[in-house]
Amino acid sequence: MIFAGISVYSQEIPSKEVQIKSAVMAAPEMYRENATIIGYDSNGELTTLRKGNGELVCLADDPKKEGVSIACYSSKLEPFMERGRELVKEGKSNAEKQEARKKEIEDGSLKMPEEPAIVYVLSADDADFDASTGELKNTKIRYVFYKPYMTVEETGLPDKPQGPGSPWLMDAGTHRAHIMITPK
Repeated sequence: MIFAGISVYSQEIPSKEVQIKSAVMAAPEMYRENATIIGYDSNGELTTLRKGNGELVCLADDPKKEGVSIACYSSKLEPFMERGRELVKEGKSNAEKQEARKKEIEDGSLKMPEEPAIVYVLSADDADFDASTGELKNTKIRYVFYKPYMTVEETGLPDKPQGPGSPWLMDAGTHRAHIMITPK
């Protein structure tokens, strides 16, 4: 939230230890210990809190935003995710960010995995997160599989949700094509 031109956090910035503890909650247990963790320093700037050597990168909750949203994703998606963060930092709108990454994927300067790569997104209400301990309750999980240019024809998936928990293909046929699965 912005107040008189000054960023106001919806919650305090948790300690490095708490951010790491909560960030890995989105990951399957087998990947947690070796995940790279990106979180926030005392000024609210993104920083690498822990360099891992595993298959996942986990992004701690942004305390500037309402609600809790933690994401862990395949390290193969890090160039795409990092480029998005760079464009946001440059002040680009969401549409400008999408267009820039599309051009870069198409010209080969931004590499995307050839096989589907997963993103795990864990969310909750702010009231369900204890920033002093990292405890998080009443969470919801969403699974997202990115693979550019997937189509409904090749996947057999609908391009709109068909009911609670059913998989569907969002942004079909585009550089942002991804399968969404949100269990009930």
